[in-house]
Amino acid sequence: MAKSYDAVVIGAGPNGLAAAIVLAQAGRSVLVREANDAVGGSCRSAELTLPGFIHDICSTVQALAVASPFLRSLPLAEHGLELVFPKAPYAHPLDDGTAAVAYRSLEETAATLGRDGEAWKQLYGPLVRDWEKLVPELLGPFNPFPKHPLAMARFGLMALRSARGLAHTWFDGDPAKALFAGVAAHSILPLDSMATSAFGLVLGTSAHAAGWPVAKGGSQKLADALASLLRSLGGDIELNARVESLDELPPAKAILCDVTARQLLKLAGSRLPEGYRKHLQAFRYGPGVHKVDWALSEPIPWKAAACRDAGTLHLGGTFDELAASEQAPWEQRYAEKPYVLLVQYPFDASRAPAGKQTAWAYCHVPHGGDLDVTDRIEQQVERFAPGFKDTIVARHVMGPAAMERHNANLIGGDITGGANMLSQIFTRPAPRMNPYKTPVKGLYLCSASTPPGGGVHGMSGYHAAKTALREVLR
Repeated sequence: MAKSYDAVVIGAGPNGLAAAIVLAQAGRSVLVREANDAVGGSCRSAELTLPGFIHDICSTVQALAVASPFLRSLPLAEHGLELVFPKAPYAHPLDDGTAAVAYRSLEETAATLGRDGEAWKQLYGPLVRDWEKLVPELLGPFNPFPKHPLAMARFGLMALRSARGLAHTWFDGDPAKALFAGVAAHSILPLDSMATSAFGLVLGTSAHAAGWPVAKGGSQKLADALASLLRSLGGDIELNARVESLDELPPAKAILCDVTARQLLKLAGSRLPEGYRKHLQAFRYGPGVHKVDWALSEPIPWKAAACRDAGTLHLGGTFDELAASEQAPWEQRYAEKPYVLLVQYPFDASRAPAGKQTAWAYCHVPHGGDLDVTDRIEQQVERFAPGFKDTIVARHVMGPAAMERHNANLIGGDITGGANMLSQIFTRPAPRMNPYKTPVKGLYLCSASTPPGGGVHGMSGYHAAKTALREVLR
């Protein structure tokens, strides 16, 4: 007879592991079943190019991990996690050889923005001041009665605007507009869409308030630390244990699914009522990503020296260029000069042999698209770092289909668990008072298809597990 558990978690991504840890901390027996041969989901690392070159397969910059109230509460350093912070969280090079740079310090950042420096401080200063008040609300389900209503109201008035509307209201020059566009484009939405400014405000504030670190030695270290902590609390993890149906699971009072809406529909099938199934069927996924990892002979030769301070680079020129690029995949087009998000690691020597470097970049492409745009990505890097191509020793390419093969949650290459449209942010995957609950007793969704969405924060898992503890695991 199969061993029974208080709870079974499907999927060992950060949210699945976070849910399991919450349950184990409460003294409940828990099993995590993972389809792959390692924990982590999209928070994994491997030698994708050459021996000794460590690449993060998907998630790499842990901006939300250091913001997450739950992950910050865990003793992950005791389980092998060390975070490394670049001098500047992100930068945006321009064609004239200069760069706008977001440093932890608002003053240092303002110094790179010319006449818009003071406006940048006025925009982000109050948000940095209120950061600890805002984070619990921003990384959770919609709360009509926030603990700090004035701070949330100030944020909300700006967050509901489009990125274009906010940037053109606050800034006059191209550097500040471009710097804001680059961070807002993490939304993977057209920059004229309502509420795209929210992404630029949240991620930009996190850069100034907490920084954008990486896990030393690769993102796998973060996932491994979560798994180690779970095991120390008595939790079980089974690898190479794909689940095709809930009927395959051992007896449990609660089942928590770190899967997307479409996969939940497949797992639960006819157990779900028709109305809820229709919402899952209608759930919309966003554009995919086309990603390139490089083994490099030396650091990237940026024209703007300040770019060497940054961990993340947003490439694509002016606000208007980025906006055109981000509109394209929503119209099933490939931008000729795409917005490119690039991450480099000169501040983490453990990722490459002595004197060498690793880096990766991706651009947004149509959902499920199969066109190889590697050359377009590399041309954008070369545009701001002449000689870059000469430093490439080896490359590894993953389009949307390859991303989904790596992690079944990345439907069509969508890395955020579903499109970030305003209509889906707080109601994902269906409009319910508690988005983590399904209509089936004891069945919960704890993935990025629930609030607060994509990113390594563990908060979807945290909130789902807390719900299960209140309802069926009291």
